[in-house]
Amino acid sequence: MFWVLFLLSAWAVAGLACLRLCLAAVRAAAVSPRALAREHALTLYEAAFLSGGPRRVADLTLVSMARQRRLLLAHTGWATVVDPCGRDDMERSVIGAIGPDGQSRIAPVRAAAATADAVRGLADRLVGAGLAVPDDGAGGVAAGVRRVRVAAAAVCALAAAALALPLPAHEPRTLIALWFALPLALTLGCLAITRMEIHPYSRWASPAGQRLIGTLVQHADGTADERTYLTSVAVRGVHAVGEPDLRAAFAHREAYLDGHRERGI
Repeated sequence: MFWVLFLLSAWAVAGLACLRLCLAAVRAAAVSPRALAREHALTLYEAAFLSGGPRRVADLTLVSMARQRRLLLAHTGWATVVDPCGRDDMERSVIGAIGPDGQSRIAPVRAAAATADAVRGLADRLVGAGLAVPDDGAGGVAAGVRRVRVAAAAVCALAAAALALPLPAHEPRTLIALWFALPLALTLGCLAITRMEIHPYSRWASPAGQRLIGTLVQHADGTADERTYLTSVAVRGVHAVGEPDLRAAFAHREAYLDGHRERGI
């Protein structure tokens, strides 16, 4: 009967993960998207944060300043200040991250700008408006979905471990597998319902925030100006950058980060 302990563990893992996902979904649905749509028009910085978090805000600021020729982003992965006067808090954060020498690699600039007070203030305002997921350790619906997926894998692993045990002849393995199918069905059913009701999931934006991002993109689709370009960068990231030199600069940034990860930095 040792397999019963595995079954109880499977129920505990599945039940806790599904409960936390349900609570996250309830919290996310607590804000009325219609009321927010009437009261809040997203800025590009806000759209960038809701789409990709603090680092997306830093990327948007770098691209915006580069296109205005106030910042030079070289294909070698270096950023050089051309105009030291930032026009808003985000730009001043980027210039401050580059340092007094006026030149720095893009990767550390991006990392420093993403943790600046301006970005934290932006995040707090979006959370207060119900558009962003609070950084409370729960992680919102996206994190809840990941936990349920892990729970489903854990249930399968516990089932395999239970079936690998030596069992008496009067305890058929098929019946034991059916018992484990119940918590697995719970997790898979929870994932299916969440996908139908809440998908797409976002690590940063609440469902109301995702709706406003969709509205912003729809309004920008009919035009071909600078704001439309920056909206695409805010929502899609640096993959939306069209200029070869800019793309090379950010590609060099990714290679720089990968090298630091390999060295454990």
